[in-house]
This record gives sequence, C-alpha cells and structure tokens, in this order.
Amino acid sequence: MEFRIAVLKGDGIGPEIVAEAMKALDTVGEKFGHTFTYEEAPIGGAAIDAVGECLPERTVDICQGSDSVLLGAVGGPKWDSQPPSNRPEKALLGIRKELGLFANIRPARLWEPLADACPLKPERLKDGLDLVVVRELTSDVYFGDKSRDADGRSHDDMTYSPEEVERIARRAFEMARQRRNHVTSVDKANVLETSRLWRETVARVAEGYPDVELDYLYVDNAAMQLVLNPGQFDVILTGNLFGDILSDEASCITGSIGMLPSASLSLSSRGMYEPIHGSAPDIAGKNLANPIATVLSAAMMLRYSLNLPQEADAIEGAVNRVLEAGFRTADIAKPGDEYMTCSDMGQAICSEIRNG
Repeated sequence: MEFRIAVLKGDGIGPEIVAEAMKALDTVGEKFGHTFTYEEAPIGGAAIDAVGECLPERTVDICQGSDSVLLGAVGGPKWDSQPPSNRPEKALLGIRKELGLFANIRPARLWEPLADACPLKPERLKDGLDLVVVRELTSDVYFGDKSRDADGRSHDDMTYSPEEVERIARRAFEMARQRRNHVTSVDKANVLETSRLWRETVARVAEGYPDVELDYLYVDNAAMQLVLNPGQFDVILTGNLFGDILSDEASCITGSIGMLPSASLSLSSRGMYEPIHGSAPDIAGKNLANPIATVLSAAMMLRYSLNLPQEADAIEGAVNRVLEAGFRTADIAKPGDEYMTCSDMGQAICSEIRNG
C-alpha cells in the first residue's frame, strides 16, 4: 500500500528527530510491503524565515491533501520579537483548526527499562503507569474571545458547546474500550459553568457505554492524584486548558519528556502526529536529541490513521528492545554513562524493526 505523508519538520531539533521517524517508517515499509511518499512543508519559525508567515497556505494545502501529518517542533527565541499573530506557536493552533483536529491523544507510559528514571517513589508505582490523556483541542480559552480594556483589565473567554464536549467524550470512551474500560473526566464543575456543561454532557454520553466505568475529579485533585497514585488512571478526559497542564505533568512522571508521543485526530482518519516536547534550540544541530518520542508518534500514525496495527507494534517493540539492550540518548542516560547520538538511536531502532 502507498501512503502520502505531509512532513512538517519545523524548528530547532525538529528536522533531526523527524528524519529518524521517517527512517523508521521506511524500514516498516520495506518489511511489510508499504510505500510512504513524503511532501515537506515549512511551519513555525522556519516558515517565517522562508515566506514571512508562520503558517503558509501552501502548508495547509499539503496537509489537507495527505493521508496524515508528521510534525517535529516549532518555536525558539529567534522569533520572540514576532507579533502574537505570527508567533511560531500560533501555527500549531492554526493547523489544528484548519484540519479539524479536535482530539489530542497523549499516552504516558513508564517503560520498564527506564523505571529508575521516574521521579516518584516506587510505592507510588505499585499499580504501574500506563494512561492516556484525551484532551479537547479546538475550544476553551485558547480559542475564546480575547480582549483588554482601556483600564488594563483583560479577558479570555472559556467556551464549550454540547456538541464539542460530546465528540471528545465519545473519542475517550471508544479509546477506553480498547484499553481497560475506565474513563476519568476532569473538570472544575464546582466553580465553572463550562465545566458544569462538560460534566452533564459526559454523563449523557456515558449512557451509551455501559461497559466503561466513569468517574469524575476536579482538576486540582486530578493533579495531586497523578503523583500520589498514577496507576489508578486509564483514560483521562478533559478540556483544552486542563489537558495541556495535566498531560505535561503526566509526561514528567514517566522520567523523560523525550519519550512521549502524541496524536491530534479529526473526525476523518487523517491526524497529526508529533512528540510532546519542544524545539530545544540549545541542542539543535548537535545530533543530541532523543528521537524516540517522534518515532513513537509515527507508530501512533500507523495505528490510528493508516490502520496498520501490526506495523505500529513493530516500531513499539523495537523501541522496547533497544531500551532493554541499554541504549540511551543523553536525556535518559544516567550521569557519567555513555550515550548515543540522535541518528545512532534512530539506526538502532531501525535495526530492531528489521530483525524483530
């Protein structure tokens, strides 16, 4: 089979980590008889440098004409002087909106070979750590009306419609059915009207999933529970603002942000796949970045957009074997230990895909 992939390498370490993910996809293609055709397009700071705007129309067109999108990272101090409407990060909001990517899927898993990197005490991990944050991505305060009055008072409107909550809730319940049949909905319904709507709508959607257990947490309690007993969670369903915060917290307790992939999904099969970390301009061009999160994002693409679960398993299994063999990049190596370059880690994963 042949698949068309839009490649948005972006800024900083983006080109380095995306290159290794593309190698992993090509290796999967060789093994399973698929062809991946790539079309690159600029985004973020790279697009500002090239054409003066963070999200060119041509980039949107290329993404809309693809089967899926692979993204590296955007941003860096070089573009801090840009107006808010043309900041590199604005391109992420724009491409999500243009592609209808309303569901952000962020798995947080503690890989057994990296258990000693987790900052939590072992007794906090007695039930393991394997959860998914399902975050609504195209509403909330990030997309609400914004203003600043003459007296300096500022406003950011948090808004949700029942339809927006319903579609992300259904995505969470469907994902729970593929996992351990448990959804925790996180809100602030004791003080926020949008959260009361959220809770009412989630409860209504849950009626169609009697096999899935549903419970609720206020966001402040959820933040505490993530560090007290992360093993209690299966699927965390929450809004854009709360999901942004909680998914970053979940990533930190796994030991390294360089290990965690993500998917942004629409109602169609097309999605956008990226590591959750940033562009790390301090190590850009030094071949020091950890490509594993981007490689695992490519595996999520195979699973969720291209319907190739066996191929996704091949990548994930290869990553696990590489870690079991003791291979490490700088961010996951112990102090004083030797570590691999970005490209060497990518090559090691490709070798394991071939031999697995």
